[in-house]
Amino acid sequence: MTDLFEEVEEQLRSDRYRTLARKAAPWALAVAAAVLVAFLAVWGWKQYNQQITDKASEQYSAALIAASQGDGAKAQQIWGDLSKSPAKAYRALALMQLGGVKLAGGKPEDIKAAVGLFDQAAGAAPDDILGDAARLKSAFAILDTAPFSEVEGRLGPLMKDGHPYRVQAREALAFAKLMKGDTAGAKRDFIVISQSLDAPEGARQRAKAAMDLIDTGSAKAVPATVKAALAMPPPMLVGPGGVPMGLAPPEQDQATAPQ
Repeated sequence: MTDLFEEVEEQLRSDRYRTLARKAAPWALAVAAAVLVAFLAVWGWKQYNQQITDKASEQYSAALIAASQGDGAKAQQIWGDLSKSPAKAYRALALMQLGGVKLAGGKPEDIKAAVGLFDQAAGAAPDDILGDAARLKSAFAILDTAPFSEVEGRLGPLMKDGHPYRVQAREALAFAKLMKGDTAGAKRDFIVISQSLDAPEGARQRAKAAMDLIDTGSAKAVPATVKAALAMPPPMLVGPGGVPMGLAPPEQDQATAPQ
């Protein structure tokens, strides 16, 4: 008799489980479908972004090759197209290249246009490596023409801890102080650079040389060579499908002038 009751009870439990399963099945299928849709959406978005990045990389490489072969018009045309690309890193790099072209003109209107392009690049950049590079370029562009307050306003934020070009920004600010005759303020900045463990060797050497000029009263000769002395890593060639480095690591001091 007991076995009979247990069998009936087991049957009732089975019926309840089947009923619950039937009721839950649509919800379970809906959740599974939602998870699948989300997965496919993320995968599709990544594939789309990768395709955009690959295309932008190829375009940027083609522009650099054209420029190296003397076809500036073609390079500028490609950079112009890239300046509207959804690939933020390459958009920033292209805007910086266009800014460099404008800056080479040397006229006040060219410098103004270059600064505008550098500012656009900073806004488009996906990180501080590219963003601060563009901001530093804009400060270099106006270093010897704009009021000191404007130069200081652009360089100040770049000197904060954690920013990749803080040493270069301090160096630029020190030279700007020299240009306005603030030798004491400039020397303080050069002392900081010369003693900074994270400063490139070239920056430390320039700082020591500038301090010597200040001490000997020859600092007036510095402004004429400021822009040539300040090093700014240029955008690097990126292979198709590669992740854009944009700039050489900040700790690598290069002897090239800003492009």
